[in-house]
Amino acid sequence: MIIGLTGSIASGKSTVSKMLTDLGYPVVDADLVARQVVEPGKETLAEIRNLFGSKVILPDGTLDRPKLGKLIFNDPVSRQQLNNIIHPAIRKEILRQRDAFLAQGHKTVVLDIPLLFESKLLNFAEKILVVSVSEENQLLRLMKRNGLTEQEALARIGSQLPMAVKEAGADAVVFNNGTIEETKQQLVQVLSDWGLKNGND
Repeated sequence: MIIGLTGSIASGKSTVSKMLTDLGYPVVDADLVARQVVEPGKETLAEIRNLFGSKVILPDGTLDRPKLGKLIFNDPVSRQQLNNIIHPAIRKEILRQRDAFLAQGHKTVVLDIPLLFESKLLNFAEKILVVSVSEENQLLRLMKRNGLTEQEALARIGSQLPMAVKEAGADAVVFNNGTIEETKQQLVQVLSDWGLKNGND
């Protein structure tokens, strides 16, 4: 079974992802993949260099993310060009890692993709698990975690699909409003409902 794990900013998705790892399930982390595909020597980094020039490459050969970010921030055309390079590379690598785990004999693989709905990657998974949180808790956690004002935090939350939309599109929802233990109990129950007991299933 391929499980697509997602949530919204400050919902606690990373916490649930770690729980799944601790239970023995292999996890493909899309955020990690996004960094891997632009490592020195990778074709994606070469394409970015060809498009934006060596000014976006640091002396050690790695991508200068802040500089690239500034270049595309106010330039929709450049941003789209960058996305056209990076997004297909990320999707390809997610599938490669997923298939590698399956080839190793794992029957269940978790795809941890923060923007699963926004990126329209629902077809990558057989089951969609959404980690949700109340709007109040989400706002407070984000302000505390990132040191943001209420206005800044609300802007970030507003840039993503509403939690209710993700919940409606999920096969199961874990509500992360209580203790870590309460969240884990919900997760274990969902896995059990799907016929999974541990990472070997």
